[in-house]
Amino acid sequence: MIVQEEVSVLIKLVIAHLLTDFVIQPGSWIKDRKNKKWLSLPLYFHVGITAIVAYILVGLWSQWWLAVFIFVTHLLIDIWKSYRPARVLYFLIDQVLHLLAIIVLWIILFDKLQEAGKLLNEVYSNVRFLAVMAAYIFITWPMGILVGLATKKWRDEAGVNAEGLAQAGMWIGFFERFLILTFILIGQYTAVGLLIAAKSILRYNDKEANTQKKTEYVLIGTLMSFSVSVFLGWIIESVLRSI
Repeated sequence: MIVQEEVSVLIKLVIAHLLTDFVIQPGSWIKDRKNKKWLSLPLYFHVGITAIVAYILVGLWSQWWLAVFIFVTHLLIDIWKSYRPARVLYFLIDQVLHLLAIIVLWIILFDKLQEAGKLLNEVYSNVRFLAVMAAYIFITWPMGILVGLATKKWRDEAGVNAEGLAQAGMWIGFFERFLILTFILIGQYTAVGLLIAAKSILRYNDKEANTQKKTEYVLIGTLMSFSVSVFLGWIIESVLRSI
C-alpha cells in the first residue's frame, strides 16, 4: 500500500527535475550542450545540480545512491537529446524519459515493483480505461487523416497548402477534438458549446479576407471534426455507463 510519505518523495523528485531543468538551468548551458554534445562542461554542471537538489529535497541521507542514479540517468537522457533537433516531439520524449526514470527510482527506493506490476495489470485489463484510450487515439491521428482526405477536394481548389502555417490546421483540429471528447466524458456540455462558438467566431473573422472556396473548406472540415468528436464522445459515455 502506498503511504503519504512515499508519495511526497515522488513529488519532491518531480519538483527537483522541474526546478533544475526549467528554472535554474541557464539558456547558455542549453546552447552549449547543443553545440558540444557530451563534451559540454555545463551539461555536467546541470546534471550534478539536478542530482544534488533531488537528494536534498528528498532528505533520505542514507540513500546516497539516489543522487548517483539521478546523475547517470539524467546525463544519458540529456546527451541523447543533444543529438536531436529542437522539435516538440523530442522535447516530449525527453520529458517522458525523465519522468520514467523518476518513477523507476521511486519504485526501487520503496520496493514497489510488485505493486507497480499489479497496478499495470489492472489498468491494462480495465475495459473502461481501454475504451477511453481507444477513443482518444481515434480522434487524434486517424480522425485527422480522415478529415484531410474528405476535404482534399476543397483544399486543392482553395490552394490552402500554399498559404498559412504548415500543418497548423491539423494541430488545431487535433486539440479541438481532444477537448470536445474530454468535455463530453466529464459531462461539461456547456464547455463544448463555448468551444464551438469561439471557433465559429474565429472562422467568421478569418473568412472575410479569404475566398469562398477556402471558407467552404474550413467550414466542412470544422463541422466534420466537431460532429465525429461529439458523436464518439456520446458513444463512449454510453458504453462507460453500461459497464
